Amino acid sequence: MTTTIILVLISLLALVCLLWLAKGRTVSANILQNPGEHMRAVDVEAFRNLVDPEEEEFLRTNLSPPEFRRIQRERLRAAVEYVSCAAQNAAILLRVADAGRHSSDPATAEAAEKLVDNAIRLRLYASLAIPRLYLGMILPGTHISPIRIAESYEQITRLVVLLGCLQYPTQGISAAL
Repeated sequence: MTTTIILVLISLLALVCLLWLAKGRTVSANILQNPGEHMRAVDVEAFRNLVDPEEEEFLRTNLSPPEFRRIQRERLRAAVEYVSCAAQNAAILLRVADAGRHSSDPATAEAAEKLVDNAIRLRLYASLAIPRLYLGMILPGTHISPIRIAESYEQITRLVVLLGCLQYPTQGISAAL
């Protein structure tokens, strides 16, 4: 009986998490009136460096164990911040793209649909990556590889540019954000 209750609670928690990912509820209406002001910069190359296993191995071999653990925790804290920023940006873009899905132009609607799909995927990857990054802080040396975050974020960036060009052909992406 206890196992059943635990499984039901876990299922409900998973459902709530999926709804949160799909809706991007963290974005308020006033942010959506000027989303470009609220987007936070994400340096994808710096993030990749922070989670690069080769870089981690280099640090492990060239630093003392206590110093490596300290540096690795700092690197993973920074990676968590990058992932959180990317997830927040994805939530904003999810709402922006939702409006574009109802466009009468099929190319715009398709680009917006792809942006919605990729934003949801990025938020899902972020929700999976953050606990793994924290685990890496607790247990230095645990292999974590949230590279999918970087790839998804780059894909979203390309789709935002495409959507901006389709929605505002004479003004470019700055008008979309």
